Amino acid sequence: KKDDQGQDGYVVDYVLDKTGMKGTGRWTVQEAAEQSVAAPTIASALDTRYISGRKEEREAAEKVLEGPTDKPVVDKAQILKDLESALYCCKVVSYAQGLGIIKAASDKNDWNVDLALCARMWRGGCIIRAKLLKGIQDAMARDPNLANLMVDPGFAEQLNKGQMAWRRIVSLGIANGIALPSMSASLGYYDQYRRSRLPANLVQAQRDFFGGHTFERIDRPGTFHTLWDDSHKDLGDLTGRTAGEL
Repeated sequence: KKDDQGQDGYVVDYVLDKTGMKGTGRWTVQEAAEQSVAAPTIASALDTRYISGRKEEREAAEKVLEGPTDKPVVDKAQILKDLESALYCCKVVSYAQGLGIIKAASDKNDWNVDLALCARMWRGGCIIRAKLLKGIQDAMARDPNLANLMVDPGFAEQLNKGQMAWRRIVSLGIANGIALPSMSASLGYYDQYRRSRLPANLVQAQRDFFGGHTFERIDRPGTFHTLWDDSHKDLGDLTGRTAGEL
């Protein structure tokens, strides 16, 4: 929209880059942590608001921190096409995470929340209303026990089709020093969720190294601890080492 205060250009160019908040994002991220549900898209959006609020710090940092100087040549038409696919994929992932939080809380508290009905109600009018919700409603109605929206056949097909455009946009943002926190977080979530094996084995091994937190093996059942070097001692009974795990 053209500026309505008598300035040249568009209104958005005169809006201060400092985002306000009412607390809903914070509550959502807190609940995700409480339910042990990954919600990196939502969390990154919240972090972006926090960073935007540090306007004076960013103005000072701009004078000392540098970005890339060699920027890639791009095709504007291709970028616009890729952006459309990337945004769609991110929206699917965002809804998947939000629904995951609700499902986890519902399962934990025996609420029997009907996620298809939730999508239907959101379509009626709320801040997350979107055409995409019709597809979400249908997906949840087909399979009320769907583990994650991304694995619904229809949405999986769209994500598979759009994932390369998504990667190009994220890579382009990185190459140009343009932060795309939610798009990057969404892609990371997608790439982790689609893998049957993750490098989390290294993390768990490190936990055992520095804290004796033990680990499970892929070749046999049970709980194990390794004497990684001469400074490590035998822990004896490992039962207590796993106490308190979430």
